Amino acid sequence: MQDKKFGYVRVSSKDQNEERQIENMKYLGIEDRDIFIDKQSGKNMKRENYQMLKRLARTGDTIVFDSLTRLGRSMNDVLEEFRYYEQQRINLQFIKEPF
Repeated sequence: MQDKKFGYVRVSSKDQNEERQIENMKYLGIEDRDIFIDKQSGKNMKRENYQMLKRLARTGDTIVFDSLTRLGRSMNDVLEEFRYYEQQRINLQFIKEPF
């Protein structure tokens, strides 16, 4: 099975527009069906669509975020997520922070 590339988009409130982030994902060739969107604070790591994406991603897949802040706001939470993805051998890509 071929490795997949997923996109994750998050805005902090229902009033914010996620279109720019979605367009960035599409520019990288990510299809609509592979883009997961949450409209809630980055303080909560139990976001519904983020958790669904986390369960769906497999070894060798890549999850693309517009920026590191779209993953989470707490350094401890973000580091915990990094460790999880490293153990699962799932790649993370951040468009605004190409490290």
